[in-house]
This record gives sequence, structure tokens and C-alpha cells, in this order.
Amino acid sequence: MDAFYASVEQRDFPELRGKPVAVGGSSLRGVVASASYEARVYGVGSAMPSVTAKRLCPALVFVKSRFDVYRQVSQQIRAIFYEYTDLVEPLSLDEAYLDVTENKKGYKSAMLVAHQIRERIREETQLTASAGVSFNKFLAKTASDINKPDGMKVILPEEASDFIDQLPIKKFHGIGRVTADKMNRMGIFTGKDLKKYTEIELVRRFGKAGRHYFRIVRALDDRPVNPNRIRKSIGAERTFRDDLTRLPEMQEKLAYIARVVHDHMKRSDNYGRTVTLKVKTADFVILTRSRTYGQEVRSYQRLFNTAMDLLRENQEEFERVRLLGVSVSNLQREQPWEGVQLTFDFDAEEEE
Repeated sequence: MDAFYASVEQRDFPELRGKPVAVGGSSLRGVVASASYEARVYGVGSAMPSVTAKRLCPALVFVKSRFDVYRQVSQQIRAIFYEYTDLVEPLSLDEAYLDVTENKKGYKSAMLVAHQIRERIREETQLTASAGVSFNKFLAKTASDINKPDGMKVILPEEASDFIDQLPIKKFHGIGRVTADKMNRMGIFTGKDLKKYTEIELVRRFGKAGRHYFRIVRALDDRPVNPNRIRKSIGAERTFRDDLTRLPEMQEKLAYIARVVHDHMKRSDNYGRTVTLKVKTADFVILTRSRTYGQEVRSYQRLFNTAMDLLRENQEEFERVRLLGVSVSNLQREQPWEGVQLTFDFDAEEEE
């Protein structure tokens, strides 16, 4: 979907149409969850501190997130997907892989399927979607970003090598800004540059990820579309309007977050053995600390006490806290993931 959250807001509130809109955060605190294309012209993007976004675009309009609405629209879109194939692998509320090799309509052309799905989405939701069509996940995902918004890009097998050779490293799906900067310092700016390195050299520079880079730059990606992705953790986190500086304040907030996590585990009857504390400092440094037990953490008190112990043991590493989070992994039942976005409340609390 194109600027999904922001597009839903502009659809539902006509006064926002044509204006630079940021979902989540505020002019002073928080993080942008989604930015309209009018805002992106100014360099505003998702996961950007809202104070930075406001500086880049003084006319930016901030709106509160409405995740219930986004989930409802996502379900509408998902229903359209399933009319064409059961092989749907959701990545988030607004994105999914579809394997349409053998589809319910009997079409021989994946391009036709993608075109029809995009038209159906437009008709039923008044929103636009972009599609990438190719013979593996890496190329399809990369292609989906090429002609945004409201576009489609097809990469045929015979076109893949030339396409990747010319693709800027920063546009490779799975290569983030930090890794791209490191590659740039190595003289790697395009796929053609990356292809010059052997697998051993890439592993030496980038660890296990080096094997992945070696394969994708050669269009080698045999990952199937998996309609039953596994959820491996349950967690919640909260970004605070004002930085926390005192332990009692942190304890109060952590108690609430732990309660949200415990309630979720209790509702799903799914408990885990590993408790992880997440802290984001005022200067956006993220710290995570974990503790694993021999049996599942089933009581709220044990969950909260563990999170507090981890906080106290590492308190010297931070003075001002912007965000706190708690998650539980090593679940007794790792469940099929239904594509629920790991959501964050950019003003108050949200749960994963």
C-alpha cells in the first residue's frame, strides 16, 4: 500500500487531502509512523523523530494513529488477495507476498493478477497500491518500491542481472542505511560493484549476512511464500512525552507495560521463558537486556520483577529514558503470524 496510514487519514478526512500529513507523534515528541507523499517531498519519512520531521516540513500536520481502522482496511485488502491465491505471506498491515504461480483465476500472467488486485483495492477502499512482480521474493519486493506510488514494476528472468547491476545499494531490500554506508566506504555503490566480491570476502566483512548479499546480487533467492509465518515473541513498548529521569517514574511505566504483555500472554494462553527489556535513551541509543528461565514466566509479578531487575542492573548506562519496552520470547507455542503490524503508540502506549 502507498503511505498506508497517512492515505487512510486523507481518505477519511478530506481536509487533509493535498497536505503534508504525518501519522503518529506530535510536533515535539514521538516518531512518525507514516508520512503522506506531500510530506515525503520534504524528506519526512516513517520512523523519523517528529521534531526532525517538523523541522524539515514546518507545515506538517500531525494526526493520531487509528490502528483499529488500519487493521479493518488491511482485512479488506487481505480478503481480495485470497480471492486470487491462498499463498499469502503478510509482512505487516500494508504489505504481503503473494505466490500466484497457480492462482484461483487460472491466469497465466502474474502481471494481470497484480493489475487486477490493484484495481480491486482502488475500487473497494479508495486507496492505491503498488506492486512488484518477479520470480523471487527479493526482486519482487525491490520492484514494488520502484514505481511508487500507484505503480507496478515487472522484472523478468532475462532482465534480472542488468537490473541488479544498475540498482543502487541503498535500494537493495535488506540493506539498511548503516550497511549501505559501510559498503559505500568499500567502493560499493551498485549491484555491479557488490558482485565483484566473493562470498568469503562478504562473510568476512558482514558476517552471516554476507552470504545473503552474495546470493541476492545474483538473483538467487529460493525462499517460498510462507502463509504460516511464526510469531516468536509477545511484547509492548511505550514512547514518553517527556524523558524519564528517575527510577520510580520508570518503575511506574514499566509496571503498566508488563501488565499489557502479561494480559496478552494470558489471553492467548501462551507464555515464554525469555524476558527482554528495551530502553531507548534521549539520544536515541537503544539498549536491550534479557534473562532466560528454565520454565515459562507465567505470573505478572515475575515478569515485572525481571524487567525491573534488568532495569536496575543497567541503570548506569542511561540518564534519560525516551522509551521502555518489555517482550517475552521462547514461547511455549510459537503461533502462525497473521500479519498483525507490530504497532507503537507514538504519543502514548501501544502493544505489539
